[in-house]
Amino acid sequence: MEQDVLITPASSAYRAYQGGFFTTLIAPDQSVGALALMDMVLPRGAEPPLHVHEFEDEAFYLLEGHMRFQVGDDVTELKAGQAIYAPRKIPHLFSILSEQAHFITLITPGKFWNYFMEFSTAASEQPPVTPPQGPPPAELLSLLTSRLETAYGITLYSK
Repeated sequence: MEQDVLITPASSAYRAYQGGFFTTLIAPDQSVGALALMDMVLPRGAEPPLHVHEFEDEAFYLLEGHMRFQVGDDVTELKAGQAIYAPRKIPHLFSILSEQAHFITLITPGKFWNYFMEFSTAASEQPPVTPPQGPPPAELLSLLTSRLETAYGITLYSK
């Protein structure tokens, strides 16, 4: 049986997120939920704390910038053209060592993409990249932590 192949051009729909932005290259509904593929640009300081995914694997391919990843006990620095895999149920984090980083993120399965949609805003053009100005307010951090745990099976560890 021949299966239809969906070819999707890079999305021009920008989403402002954590002082940077992303576009969706493949949304979960285009892969029957199997994956999500996102093109992200984030400033230094917008990194998540150490966390673990109950359900998803993630892969990162660095296009521009310099990043450090911790996956379990392994620490690896990436430069443009390098990639890393972060399996589910293994605590991981990344640090942006350059002013900003441009990378592709693959999430399998794709449900966690919904978090990015929920905690970002639509932008009609490419948003400027601006570093965060201090930590998020306690109320927002509490909401974010609760939502990540209950809706997405993500556990955050203290910074």
